[in-house]
Amino acid sequence: MYILLANFSFLEIWYVTSTVPNMLANFLTETKTISFSGCFLQFYFFFSMGTTETFFLSIMAFDRYLAICRPLHYPSIMTVRPCIRMGACCWVCGFTCFLLPVYLISQLPFCGPNTIDHFLCDPGPLMKLSCVPAPATEVTCAIFNSVLIFSTFLFTSSSYTLVIRAVLRVPSADGWRKAFSTCGSHLAVVSLFYGSIMVMYVSPTAGNAAGIQKIVTLFYSVLTPLFNPLIYSLRNKEMKEALRKLFRTLRFAQRQSLKTSNSKFMCV
Repeated sequence: MYILLANFSFLEIWYVTSTVPNMLANFLTETKTISFSGCFLQFYFFFSMGTTETFFLSIMAFDRYLAICRPLHYPSIMTVRPCIRMGACCWVCGFTCFLLPVYLISQLPFCGPNTIDHFLCDPGPLMKLSCVPAPATEVTCAIFNSVLIFSTFLFTSSSYTLVIRAVLRVPSADGWRKAFSTCGSHLAVVSLFYGSIMVMYVSPTAGNAAGIQKIVTLFYSVLTPLFNPLIYSLRNKEMKEALRKLFRTLRFAQRQSLKTSNSKFMCV
């Protein structure tokens, strides 16, 4: 699990780095430009790492399935070598899958003002800049996105369906608590990530106003990676105890301030 988490954390760092620095530079400067090659490099790396993330989430769900549903076989199946192989497979597949959409969109003729109504090079705004309609490219990209998202989501959801079935058979409440604490953080990350990308690339919202698309893109490209470290850290006992102390300190400070304000009111 920790080998996969280390790969996932490393991936999240570069996933955010591919868009956020350029986005902040555009916010802070008046020259909001990006070269043609830079735009398509951002397009390729951002969506390749997003694709790699879907593969890692699937493999991590499978890892949780083996840990809960096949606990006796887990130490012999999920050894270091298979984990490294699966991680390498996720990286290779993620960075080769998006070569076709990037190539197809890069071959479109761009002869207009070339102003992207977005804060990153997204396929939808890029195809709108084309001088001629490209229905074949749009259909190909839509099919590619749908197959990729639904196949990985079905694999992940199937793994968790089997996990939930196994947990419900556990007679003790302590067993339920341990099982859900093992899967809870990963399930929260999966829900945040797939919920946002499905709204963007699968639901009818993809054809809505540019403002909605920007908000949804901001959520899965910046906010979700920001929440993920906190979600996984909640499994750590020291982190939980530190948060409890913080909340107790805040409550105590709030009570003291209320007492102080009440005493001042009585004196007046």
